[in-house]
Order: sequence, then structure tokens, then C-alpha cells
Amino acid sequence: MAMNRRDFISTAATFAGAGVLSSILPSASLLAQALTAVDTPVININPFRPTLLQDAQYRTSRLGLDPRIWNWHRDMTTNAMPANYYEASLADWPAFGSFSRDQSCEVAVIGGGLLGASTALHLAEKGIDVILVEKDNIGSGASGRNGGQMTPGIARWEAETILEKFSLDEAKRLWRFASIEAMELVDELRERYGFECDRKYGHITAAIHPGHMGPLVANVDARRQLGDRAVKVIGPHELQEEYVCSSIYHGANIDSIGGQVQPLALLRGLVYGFVRLGGRVYDSTKVKGIRQDVSSTVIETERGLIRASKAVVLGVHGSTDEFISGPSTTVPFFTYVAVTSPLVDIKKLIPSDLPVYDTQLQIDYYRAVRGNRLLFGGQGTGNSWSPRDVNNYLLDRIRTVFPYLEKPELEYSWGGISDLTLNGATDARKSGDNIPVYMVHGWSGHGVAQTVRVGKAISDDLIGRNRDFAMLTCIDHTRIPLGSYLSPVAIPLIKGALGVISTINPADMVSF
Repeated sequence: MAMNRRDFISTAATFAGAGVLSSILPSASLLAQALTAVDTPVININPFRPTLLQDAQYRTSRLGLDPRIWNWHRDMTTNAMPANYYEASLADWPAFGSFSRDQSCEVAVIGGGLLGASTALHLAEKGIDVILVEKDNIGSGASGRNGGQMTPGIARWEAETILEKFSLDEAKRLWRFASIEAMELVDELRERYGFECDRKYGHITAAIHPGHMGPLVANVDARRQLGDRAVKVIGPHELQEEYVCSSIYHGANIDSIGGQVQPLALLRGLVYGFVRLGGRVYDSTKVKGIRQDVSSTVIETERGLIRASKAVVLGVHGSTDEFISGPSTTVPFFTYVAVTSPLVDIKKLIPSDLPVYDTQLQIDYYRAVRGNRLLFGGQGTGNSWSPRDVNNYLLDRIRTVFPYLEKPELEYSWGGISDLTLNGATDARKSGDNIPVYMVHGWSGHGVAQTVRVGKAISDDLIGRNRDFAMLTCIDHTRIPLGSYLSPVAIPLIKGALGVISTINPADMVSF
């Protein structure tokens, strides 16, 4: 039985390791070019395995950034963009570069974030020929800039909402997909491809008002109905003594399914696995358009054409409306993260070492990271705030949560763009074309693990393995004409209305 090039590379990686694989890639690439005449780059794989540093090191960012977002560092002295904390805490990573001529593949994946990387990796594991293109650099978008918290659910849909929208059996299937399977898949891939991403386990949802304990208990009960016993309710004394040393909370849910991760390291690990299987990656490659041809879907880029014979996957997050027809279903918003200078002992703040979300309207989220630092994030705005405004806001929130901290200082901060749907669930679609286009967006800031799982679901759907992705497409969404243009007005209006509701009845738990 003949072994194709992809099977050969995968087998070689399994038995010989990446070091030997890198030494044989040149001859494998020459053979492939002779047989298929594709423009496959010859690369040494080892530098693409993500390497975490003991602590972050100030440097200039190598990631191309959307002009609407920024990175800030305490010691920045030039106009050069500093790396954010995630990039600064990883060893340098090579760029892939653009391709030089028209190419063909079975599946084209547009967008080098967690969704695109996971889809490409899972397709490559099935022996499917995939090209992955990214308009900037891998990790420039939300997948390399988020808070790194891993929570169960489909975006902002938690257990109660899923029970309301689906039959019990369907709800159980969807919840397991978006919780246990999503978290376990991250661990399986990390072990399979041998990369580190500072994965930690467990998660806290802390009640900022005593009235919020009722909804937290209801959430636990709903998860019990779905067969999930991984969450428990605790009171304020136990929370403060054992989990997070802050007196502003009135109890919490402790979730053993959730957790945290260094998201840029996770993303680079997935791309490393894809490249290890012979996948083709091109960054700095902007897609200008997508059109159907007689026997393929044609992706037009600034460098040439890519012809996909089986499918196209859009993992472009807030830029989806550039490639789909009709009104969008999402509104983009800006959100912000900061990391402190090293503290004396982070364990005095969070003895449990679990990440925390709270239940206020404009949530705080925070967690301990390497070097006794505190990562702290929050806010959602229609326009991008300045670094000064963001730093003042987040420092004020840190002092509110931990008032005994003496003069906390920020060393890093940055902004990012996410998008939300009106109903709070992720919008997943599949076109009816002969060569389907898959698209998922609207994560509302909650999708680190789920994007990885959905990437596998797209791969499974393409080969007809199961109906996991079809399950996601059954969720109805309201169209938002001109959603991206309405954001600067819509976000303040939504937050203002929710703020009035929260002021009138602070016991109602509504988070943005």
C-alpha cells in the first residue's frame, strides 16, 4: 500500500521526533514539488514549538496589529510597538512569509487564530491537504490577546440558557461539547504535540452582590440537570480564606472544569502541530475576496490565487462581514487587559491559584501569571480607549478588589477587539455550496477552549463523521444591519440601559 507525503511526514514525526523530521523535510519537499508542483516552504520545524520564558522580557512586537488596537509598556520610549505580555513571555517565533504563486489545496483556512489553527490541524490529522493564511502574523488578533480564561458554555450561553433552548438530550450533548470536551481537547493536543502553554485547572465565579448568589445556585442546579457535577457553591468566608483574599465578594461558584492558559502559546502550539504534519502556512497574506468557480472555490489574495477543492473555513473573527453577504449578526467591541509588575507574593492574593470572574455588570477577570504578576482585565467599549484611560481604569479596579496592595503598578497593558451576538451564543454557519464555506464568529469574549473544539467539529463535519457542527448551526441569530458601524453608538446604549436596570435592582445578575 502506498504512503502519501502527509502520511510519511506524520509517521516520521511520531517515530523520529521533530529533530529528525526537520532534517528530512528538504528531501520530502523536493519530492513533493516534483510530484505536485506546489509552492511548499522548506522550514525547520523546531523553532515553531512555543517556548515559555521564566518571565516576560521587554521587546518590540513582531506581530502585525490592527491599527485600532495598541500595546503599552511602562518603559516604552519610542514609537515602536512593544510586545504585549504574552508575546514578551515567549521566545521569538519565526514568521512564515507570503506565498509567491498560485496554489491549490483541498481546504483553505482563512485566519490564523485558534479556530483556524485548530481546524487546519484536525484536517491535517485526517490527511487532508490544507493551506492556512493570515493577513497579519499568527496571534496578532484576539486569539493572542485575550484574558486566557477557559470557561464552559457557548460564548455567553451557560447551562440554564442551553436547557431553555434545547431538549434535555440535545442540551446535554451541547453542554458536554462546550465544557468537558473543549477542555479535554486542549489537553490532548498539548500532550500529542509536546508543547507547553501554562495550562491550569479550575475557575471561580465570584458574586459581587448578595443577590447574585441565587443565580449562581441556579447555574449549579442547571448543570446538575445536564449531568455536570463539576461545580460547587461556597460562602464568603471560605472564599476569602481559601480561594481569593478579597472582602468584596459574597460567595462564589468553584468550577473544576474551567481553567486558564497562555493563549498565544496555545495558538502557536496548534500551528506547530499543523506544520509538523506538513501543513502550509502563510502570514502577511491578506485575502481580498472569495468566489465560486466551476470546480473549486477561489480565494483571491494580494499575492495570488488559492483554489480549494473541498471547503473554505473563515476564522477571521471581527472581519467576517468582509466575506459574507447580507446583514451581520455581530457587533464588535473593544476590551482590555493589563499585567502588573512582579508582586511580593501572588499567593497572598489568590491562594487557590484559580482565575476569577465576578458578576458585576462590567465584569472584572483576573489570574496569577508567571513571575508573581497579576493579569487583570475588563471593560467593553464601542471605541478604543487610550492606554492612559485603560491603565487608570484597571488600576482602580485592582485597588478595589485588593485594597491592601501597596501602590500596584502596571507593566503591560493592551487592547483587543471581540464581537458579540444579540442572543449571546456563537454564530456558526455552513453555506449550501458544492464547496461549502464554514464560518464561526460572535464569541463575546468567551471562547478560548471552545474555538479549539469547534475547529475539530468543522473537520468532523467535512468528512461526515458526526453532526456536532450541525448542532451549532441550529441556533437562531438576529441580523444586525451595519453592525460594525453601529458599535460606537450601540455599545454605550446597551451598557447604559443595563446600568439603569442594575441600579434599580442590583440583585439582578446581568454581565456585559
